[in-house]
Amino acid sequence: MIGRFRRWVASFFRPPRQERLDLGRRQVIVAGLGGLGAGLLFRVHPQASKRSFHAALIRPPGAVTEDEFLSKCIRCGECMKVCPTNSIHPTWMEAGLEGIWSPVLKFNIGFCEYECTLCTQVCPTKAIRELRVEEKQKVKIGLAFFDKNRCLPYAFARTCIVCEEHCPTPKKAIWFEEVEVTRQRGEKVTVKQPRIDPELCIGCGICETKCPIKDRPGVYVTSAGETRNPENKVLLTDGSPYGSS
Repeated sequence: MIGRFRRWVASFFRPPRQERLDLGRRQVIVAGLGGLGAGLLFRVHPQASKRSFHAALIRPPGAVTEDEFLSKCIRCGECMKVCPTNSIHPTWMEAGLEGIWSPVLKFNIGFCEYECTLCTQVCPTKAIRELRVEEKQKVKIGLAFFDKNRCLPYAFARTCIVCEEHCPTPKKAIWFEEVEVTRQRGEKVTVKQPRIDPELCIGCGICETKCPIKDRPGVYVTSAGETRNPENKVLLTDGSPYGSS
């Protein structure tokens, strides 16, 4: 009698045979896909493909190629500590899971000081190569672009020269073109609209940091044109990447 009662209790709490099979099948499929996805996430980062780059992945000047950088960087934070403008910060997902906490520049907070090489001096593993000041000033870590919907001379026909004033290169990477525009009430005015010279811009980010539009600046820097990655170039009208010989 007791044995029969136990079998009845067990059968009562056991799901039907077909449901047990379906549940197991779903678990196997979900587990398999989850494992595959996790494996891909850990193995792939935004620059694993030569045709794919992450705009926000702006490494400090002197950083080696991305694969080598990720293998050498030990996430010690020394470059972040010595940056005088507080522009170097840890990544989250910009470099994929394997790149979490590796250093990138955040120009909404600070910029790369033109005369500074401190981050290149303190890296213990040479993920960031040591550079002399004159060498560092020729290294491109990115390229600036203007957002014509937010830059004051483009969007509101108001002259603003803040970005050009702060541009540190001996021959300014930011220059102006005087353009006659018509305001809403028909008034014609001449406005200085800024342009970027991609040959001179090193991507230091000071233009983005100093832009008077603070929520989302009218000028921004991406990783395009970085010296360390010859594939990450901007194509000009002739179809050739700038800076190529």
